[in-house]
Amino acid sequence: MRSKLLFILFLSIGLTGFSQIEIPRTTNTGPIIKAEESKSTGFPILKREDTETESRFLKEKPKPIDLRDNPNGLMTEADVIKKRWAKDNEIKEEFRKDQSLGNVVTQGRFVEVYCRDHQYIDGDKVQIFVNGELVAASVRLNAGFTPILVTLQDGFNSIEFVALNQGSSGPNTAELRVLSEKGEQLAVKEWNLLTGAKAELIVVKN
Repeated sequence: MRSKLLFILFLSIGLTGFSQIEIPRTTNTGPIIKAEESKSTGFPILKREDTETESRFLKEKPKPIDLRDNPNGLMTEADVIKKRWAKDNEIKEEFRKDQSLGNVVTQGRFVEVYCRDHQYIDGDKVQIFVNGELVAASVRLNAGFTPILVTLQDGFNSIEFVALNQGSSGPNTAELRVLSEKGEQLAVKEWNLLTGAKAELIVVKN
């Protein structure tokens, strides 16, 4: 009889102790996490309810290449070496005549003229005249572009390139690029001249 009473007493104490145990509540106040099923694996993945904005690197567009920042015109060192050993144009009688490079129109106060040897790098040189006045007595044409700033007057402006020599081979060869005051490319031209001949570009300022 006594053993039964002791068993009932211990059982009552045990149940009373268990009933006083409380489950602690979370104090997390952060964003809600939802489980979504991955399309690739089938397993749930965690995703924030408030998704982050796209990276600024994905929003930014690539900056256009500016010839002012890269006078070599995107050529690598290997390209420069290759141009130095490329074969120059053959000399033709037509290269003795003056050449017209056409005309461009702009509203800016000036244009930037870039020229370089586009064939074999053999020491070609030119003089540059703007509206009949000498602005560059001797410009050596290399693999990279040489910039010349040309201030414009209202109306027609004549820019002349006179071949001082033909280098060590072929005619005087050059690639010409013209940029506006805003850096926009207005023209891309080439010339092949024998010594004394000239190439003329007309720039019209409105």
